[in-house]
Amino acid sequence: MTIYGCPIGVAVLGSAGKEKPKLEANNVRRIREGLLMSKAELARRAKLSVLTIDRVEKGLACRMDTKRKIILSLGLKLSDKNKVFKP
Repeated sequence: MTIYGCPIGVAVLGSAGKEKPKLEANNVRRIREGLLMSKAELARRAKLSVLTIDRVEKGLACRMDTKRKIILSLGLKLSDKNKVFKP
């Protein structure tokens, strides 16, 4: 038996064929809060949107340039990238 062309065990109603985004563990929020910095302040320093910072903190994938901006805006060196973003 199938629902919407998928076997019953596979069909997910409301997903419209979308896959869940891949999550990437990071320490952006922990480091930002440790510096007593708001998302808005980090976004201003990094020249990114608050929405982008929020997405990164939730673990959504982002571009390498975005990671570089965040690392530098947290006052870290690029060599500290593994402290912020897991390899």
